[in-house]
Amino acid sequence: MQRRHFLTALSSLPAFAAATPPEKITSISHVNLKGKRQSTPGQDNQHQVQANHIYDELRPKPYRDNPQAPREANVSALYLTIKTAGGLEGLYGPIDSEAARVVEAQLKPFLIGKDALAGETLYDQMYRWNRHARSSHPLMAISAIDNCLWDLRGRYFKTPVYRLLGGPTRLSVEAYGSCLGFSVEPEAAARKAAELKAQGFRNQKWFLAYGPGDGVTGLNKNVELVRVLRQAVGDDVQLMFDAYMGWSLDYAIAWAKQVEQFRPRWIEEAFPPDKLEAFADLHKATSIPVAAGEHIYGRYEANRYLNARALSVLQSDPEWCGGISELVKICAVASLYDAQVIPHGHSVHSALHVVAAQSPATCPLVEFLITKMRSYYHFEKHQLTPVKGMIELSDRPGFGIEIDPAKVTASAPFQP
Repeated sequence: MQRRHFLTALSSLPAFAAATPPEKITSISHVNLKGKRQSTPGQDNQHQVQANHIYDELRPKPYRDNPQAPREANVSALYLTIKTAGGLEGLYGPIDSEAARVVEAQLKPFLIGKDALAGETLYDQMYRWNRHARSSHPLMAISAIDNCLWDLRGRYFKTPVYRLLGGPTRLSVEAYGSCLGFSVEPEAAARKAAELKAQGFRNQKWFLAYGPGDGVTGLNKNVELVRVLRQAVGDDVQLMFDAYMGWSLDYAIAWAKQVEQFRPRWIEEAFPPDKLEAFADLHKATSIPVAAGEHIYGRYEANRYLNARALSVLQSDPEWCGGISELVKICAVASLYDAQVIPHGHSVHSALHVVAAQSPATCPLVEFLITKMRSYYHFEKHQLTPVKGMIELSDRPGFGIEIDPAKVTASAPFQP
C-alpha cells in the first residue's frame, strides 16, 4: 500500500531528467510563535552535574521537588520556512535562536536563487562557505537549513523524508525515555522509573547530579542511584546515565567499577568533547559502553573518536552536526566500526526519520526527552509522542509538521 502510494505520487511529477526545472529559493524566513500552556512550577527541575560544579559557589544546593499549584505559563517557538518560485514551502522547527541569527545574517543572502532540490550541492556549498562552518553556531545554522530543505523536498515528492532516505526499516521506532529534570532522590527516582516502565519505556536515561566537587558523598549518591533504579525496574529495562561533561577520568572509572554489576547500557559524555583520550581510556577501563557525540560536529570528528576506539555509541545531533545530510554520512562511518548511532534528542523530527531509514543494527533507538517534549512541540497539530515506548511513522509528506493556529496567540518575524 505504501509503495503504491509512493509510485503514484512519482507518476504525477515531472520526468526525472536533466531538463527538470530547478525550484529556486525566493524566501527564507523565521517566525516566532507565542502561546500559553499549563505548567506545574517547582517540579521536574533537578539539576545535573556540570563541569563548573567543581566551584563551590557554582554548585547548586541539593534538589527537592516542591510542586506548586498548576498555572498558565508562556510558551514560544521559532520555526524556519523556505519558499521557492514554484510555490513550494519547507517548514522546520523549533529552531535555536543562535542558528537563526546566522541564517538571517549569512546563509540567507547566499541561498536566495539557489535550487532547493539540489540538496547535496547546497549542503556542500554551505559547508565550504565559511571557515568556521565545521562547528558551533555556523554548523547549527547549516543544520536548520538542511533539515528544512529535506522537508521541502518531501513535500515536492509528496512523501515522508524517511522514504527519501531509502525507505523505512521498521514501521515504528523505539524511543528511550530521557529523564532530564526528574528528581534523582532514591525514592522519587525509583517511583518514576517503575512508572515509565509501565508506560512501555524499556530504555531509560537518567542524569547524574554529582561530580568531583561533591566528594566521596556525591560519588556514593551516584552509585546508589544506579542500584536503586536497577532494583525498581528489574533486569528487562536498559538503564543509561549522563554526566554532561562534569567528571574527571579518575572519577568516571571509580563510578564505573562500582556500578558494572548493575549493567548500565552506557555512560554518556563523562568529559568535555576535546578530551578524546579520556573517552578512550574510560572505554578501555570498563565493560560499560561509552557514549558521546551531541557536541561532536560532523563525520570527520566522529571518525576520529571511532578510530581511537573511544566510543561504543555515537550521539550526533541532526540539529547541530550538519543536519540530516551529515547525519546519514556519520551513520555510514559508524557502521564501519560496528558502532551505534543513537542521535541526541534536542529535537525529534529529523532524528526520527534518519533512524527509521537506517539498519536497526546501526540506529536502534531515538531519544525522547520526556519533560522537554511536554511543551516543545506545543504549536504542532501532530506532536510526536511515544505509545508504549514506540513512535509510529507517519505518511505525511516531509516531516509532517503542521502548525495549529488555535494554539498561537501571537506571531512575529524573528528579530536577530
